[in-house]
Amino acid sequence: MLTSNPIRSINQLTPAQFLALCYLAVIVLATILLMLPAATVQEGSLDFSAALFTATSATCVTGLTVVNTSTAFTLFGQLVIMVLIQIGGLGIMTMSTMIAFFIGKKISLKERLIIQEDLNQFKISGLVRLVRYVLAFTLIIEGIGALLLFFRFNQYPFWKSVYFSVFHSISAFNNAGFDLFANSLEGFTGDLVLNFVVISLIILGGLGFAVLADLYNTRNIKKTSLQTKIVLSISLLLIIFGFISILGLEFTNEATIGELPFGSKILSSLFLAITPRTAGFNTIPTADLRSSTLFLLIVLMFIGASPGSTGGGIKTTTFGVLIITVWNLVTGKKDIEVFSRQLEKEIIFKALSITILALTLVVFVTMVLTISEKMEFLPVFFETVSAFATVGLTTGITPELSTFGRILLTLTMFAGRVGPLTLALAFADRKKNNGFYHYPKEKIMVG
Repeated sequence: MLTSNPIRSINQLTPAQFLALCYLAVIVLATILLMLPAATVQEGSLDFSAALFTATSATCVTGLTVVNTSTAFTLFGQLVIMVLIQIGGLGIMTMSTMIAFFIGKKISLKERLIIQEDLNQFKISGLVRLVRYVLAFTLIIEGIGALLLFFRFNQYPFWKSVYFSVFHSISAFNNAGFDLFANSLEGFTGDLVLNFVVISLIILGGLGFAVLADLYNTRNIKKTSLQTKIVLSISLLLIIFGFISILGLEFTNEATIGELPFGSKILSSLFLAITPRTAGFNTIPTADLRSSTLFLLIVLMFIGASPGSTGGGIKTTTFGVLIITVWNLVTGKKDIEVFSRQLEKEIIFKALSITILALTLVVFVTMVLTISEKMEFLPVFFETVSAFATVGLTTGITPELSTFGRILLTLTMFAGRVGPLTLALAFADRKKNNGFYHYPKEKIMVG
């Protein structure tokens, strides 16, 4: 009788399949841990759907919750969530490589290919060095963030202040949005120090480790790579556009920033322009935002952070490639050019594929949830995009979801963290063209 070899089967997995399997394994283990009686303050244990949803949300650095993190979980449960945020934000293979460094293990070619997939990089060379940068940047940035937050949380007892500082620094840098205040950061709307510390952590975590390494090594924006230039340009444009739009749309909304002093209006608008990229913290009640503002946030969430970062979404570079392509076509250029460089067609096709797959997923999940949950369209649409882009912002409908709705959003968060294209490649039966023949070309009318 033939017997299958599990080790051989695992070795035959593609990097995309192995990566998806790793994230799934972490989520399963985390679900079991969060279902332990020691993880929750209630009698007995957390129900399966709530534990699975929370474990996925933390591992996928989303921040959506069906139970309140600060009141539903014990210190043990919160520590499990914090560790999951760190693992999910840095990437499972980055964490595995860190362990390999400590025990002196060499990184194999197969492992390098999986790291390449996890960090969304072009080539294998320099990956181990990039992982070292990732770990160094993370420790330094999260450490500085925690130190600054510690002085802000000095109204609490010493160890509680330390714990709150570390937890929220990790949550902000990894763009997770989990908090221990029961209402996100709504109690710190006009707090200049806390707002700018969290904003800085979100931006640094969302730029991407390759960009941070490039900036560190070159020390000159003009000498940076094309990816760094596009990431910085698109990120800055989205922040400015989001800030001006939100300030204008919410300026007279008494339920959000209408009654705040002018300085607090500026600060709140800036925070709200940055947090959809993809952090999930909020300093003003999201449910009270105007419909036009919610739709703007949906667009910002869908675009998300940058590749190789702790954030989700289709990524700033994907959005940038699409905008650049359209602009070049409208202006009549034969090649797709930007910053005195020419983009390869393969990159354009990949950007289109990611966007179409993401839109298809979001539209399908939104349509199903509007049927199953009997809720209004805009809150459901907002929740779906927030889950896919691993943001964590919500209008408050998350705890009201049915078990089916929770599972559907859990799958959406998983797809958003692993990546729609990576997930599609993991399940697709890819057939390579042998290159010996090509079909004849024929034109069709579009537009």
